[in-house]
Amino acid sequence: MNQHIEPKTRLARRLASAILPLAALILAGCNAMAPVNPKIEHVDLNSGYRVGNRLKHTHSAKNDPDTLFLLTFSGGGTRAAAFSYGVLEELRRTNVQVNGKNVNLLAEVDAIAGVSGGSFTALAYALYGDRLFTEYEPRFLKRDVQGALTRRALDPLNWFALGSGSYGRSELAADYYDEILFNGATFDDLMDKPTPVTAVTGTDLSTGARFPFSQDHFDLLCSDLGKVRLARAAATSSAVPAVLSPVTYHNYGGHCGAVMPAWVSDVTRPENPARPAGRALLRYREIQSFQDSEDRPYLHVVDGGVSDNLGLRGLLVALEEVEASPAFQEQVGLKDLRRIVVVVVNSRSAPDTDWDRRPRAPGIVSQLFQSSSVPIDHFSSESVELLKDIAQRWADKRELEIAERRLAGMSRAQAEASVPKLRFDAIDVSFESIADPEERRYFMNLPTSFVLPDEAVDRLRELGGRLLRETPAFRELQGRIAESATPSQRKPASQP
Repeated sequence: MNQHIEPKTRLARRLASAILPLAALILAGCNAMAPVNPKIEHVDLNSGYRVGNRLKHTHSAKNDPDTLFLLTFSGGGTRAAAFSYGVLEELRRTNVQVNGKNVNLLAEVDAIAGVSGGSFTALAYALYGDRLFTEYEPRFLKRDVQGALTRRALDPLNWFALGSGSYGRSELAADYYDEILFNGATFDDLMDKPTPVTAVTGTDLSTGARFPFSQDHFDLLCSDLGKVRLARAAATSSAVPAVLSPVTYHNYGGHCGAVMPAWVSDVTRPENPARPAGRALLRYREIQSFQDSEDRPYLHVVDGGVSDNLGLRGLLVALEEVEASPAFQEQVGLKDLRRIVVVVVNSRSAPDTDWDRRPRAPGIVSQLFQSSSVPIDHFSSESVELLKDIAQRWADKRELEIAERRLAGMSRAQAEASVPKLRFDAIDVSFESIADPEERRYFMNLPTSFVLPDEAVDRLRELGGRLLRETPAFRELQGRIAESATPSQRKPASQP
């Protein structure tokens, strides 16, 4: 009898040894999403990873309180990650005198916005601080991230999890990003870091709206951003449609007493003109849509570059909200500022094509790629111009106020002294400014992928530092920041 039982026992053991690892893999895949973004019952404006609160927390005596210094890192895969990293390296090498102390200019940065490839540099610096400059290159920049993700997606052992309906290619990517870079860290782990506040974004697939990873935004979802993994935020911000799966978040909005931003009451008054608050009104309608969580219980989010490939649109909207709302101006402490600095790090590429020299139209794959990248690049350029327009508008507004006070009888000196002076510096660091045509062609033809040759990574890092260093506006900025600053004012609680 034992002779008949033994083969069956061996068969059962073999089946168990084959099935149990697969079952564990499926469960691991499901557990990777739990908790994705847990529900909160009540909003606490004094807790969570909020832009305004973090600016207050990271403010220190060595940081110029009169200057709001912002960086934005564009999308573009490893190309964007390496280029933005080169800018951070240059800021770290640049020393200035602030309040009698010699500090590197990176210490003056208050906030960093990142999208897609740029989100990795932004989040990694927020997590690592100065350790980034010894660990980022081997752990991410000079690693074949794309090849590793492809191999994992093609591995039959992962097919069960990927087919479960709750674990897509972006979740697989997020787990890999944790292994090589983020080590399971969440936004709660950034709360005690002295690094700049970091805002990365995705795109709401249903509406095309920006999906920022800030507790202010997650309040609208009645959800806790603090438990969201940094790797998941990076995977969301870089979830290229069709290549990677959308990342799904739960929406519990409308049930936790979310507080509307200070600017809402001003821009929604019937007597308030639509301009210059058009973008703010659009943002208000987006906010309202989250409050009906019964109709929108799930939000599917893709690459942030679809809605904002420079990470700049949120700042543009915030500046418009400041312009349109006296209440918001008071809240952010605009009158206490003397200078706003925005460094836009744009790694947009434009690979050469011969389409316009051939009678036959390009193939379907090329058409699909071009039809998605051209609008993104167009709106990126538009965003930079809009930022410069706002800077000029603020300067013109000040001159108008001075002229009005002179008409009232003040001298020029009296009028200038009575109108707060706020300088707005917009510094654009992009491949477009490369002087040498051959060098510009080299960088413009680098692919948007998560793997590049080591030589290309090194050249991108060097280029980022060089272009920033050679920008006239940056050289002027160093001289102005070096002027003595009075530490008696508080850094504003801005909400880009």
